[in-house]
Amino acid sequence: MDYVSALLPPVVMAVFFIGLVRVIVKTQGGAAKAKEDAAVDAALERAASARRAAVPESDGV
Repeated sequence: MDYVSALLPPVVMAVFFIGLVRVIVKTQGGAAKAKEDAAVDAALERAASARRAAVPESDGV
């Protein structure tokens, strides 16, 4: 019976991990995909514009 108690935690963790991966894969896309993509694009654009504003322009040297 020691082998059962030794194998049970990894098997349970594997089952939960597989379930988590399936949920993540199934929830990708769908109706909210465009909204999520737009939010990410807006955040990336804000970060890029902040980075451009923080870098001083060179005077041609």
